[in-house]
Amino acid sequence: MIKIGEHIILKDFPLILAPMEDVSDPPFRKVCKQHGADLMYTEFISSEGLIRDAAQSKKKLDIFEYERPIGIQLFGSDIDTMAECARIATAVNPDLIDINYGCPVKAVACKGAGAALLKDIPLMVKMTEAVVKATHLPVTAKTRLGWDDTSKNIEEVAERLQDIGIKALTIHGRTRVQMYKGQADWSLIGKIKENPRITIPIFGNGDIDSPTKALEYKNRYGVDGIMIGRAAIGYPWIFNEIKHFFKNHQLLPPPSLSERARVCLEHFEFALQWKGEKQGLLEMRKHYGNYFKSIPFFKETKQKLCTTDSPQAVRDILLQLQIKDLVL
Repeated sequence: MIKIGEHIILKDFPLILAPMEDVSDPPFRKVCKQHGADLMYTEFISSEGLIRDAAQSKKKLDIFEYERPIGIQLFGSDIDTMAECARIATAVNPDLIDINYGCPVKAVACKGAGAALLKDIPLMVKMTEAVVKATHLPVTAKTRLGWDDTSKNIEEVAERLQDIGIKALTIHGRTRVQMYKGQADWSLIGKIKENPRITIPIFGNGDIDSPTKALEYKNRYGVDGIMIGRAAIGYPWIFNEIKHFFKNHQLLPPPSLSERARVCLEHFEFALQWKGEKQGLLEMRKHYGNYFKSIPFFKETKQKLCTTDSPQAVRDILLQLQIKDLVL
């Protein structure tokens, strides 16, 4: 078993849903939970937005009992603000608080938040310590190898963050400069796991898009679990597919068109329930291409799904797809 703090106990080698902006909302998390995600995180929440009581930031604090264990991820550049946000997040009773030290996007990093903290380790340590002191919940962190190839300081980061109280660390195998390009390098992640000073769980992240790669990286790098991000978008089946492969060394067949349509419809209904009919309808449009990726001749159907303003029309299209029996 894997423990995060005293009370969060996960199955051996947990599969974790990554926090992804504009993706990891409650409707998306629900379908991922149904298909095998062991631990999930919210979208990252701006500390400044939360302090201002911004509606968008507060909405991201919504969590539900069926999601547990669930972590709320925060990002920011000011120590006092981050500590106060940890107290606000603690009040909604998640299972843990996570600090985002990995987001590479310009709008975040240029404000001194996310991956920008990799350029100022003392500030990162002070901020983490303040968050740890502000909550009784376990605090975890997600980060990258470093800012660029000349400053891969993740080994120092891992030791120092552990020393001031984090209970688990997720490492994305790229630098900030790489963004999401090139191949993720897990060699430093494996080196940190081998470090005898490191006693907290180390989770690897980056490029895991198949059961075979998940098993290969599990065995090669010795991590305690894997965090999956982009590969789960429109494909929540990946969690159970990986678990099945670990157990049986057999690949499950890919979901049929009917199964894809069934789960997409569930996701759609969850989105309407949580976001309201108008917003849920609009925001689901970004998911259809991923749910039906590689389906031949789907372009026309996707256009209908993305242009209709009628929830019932979306339901009718997805229900019609369910009666087909196409296996990819």
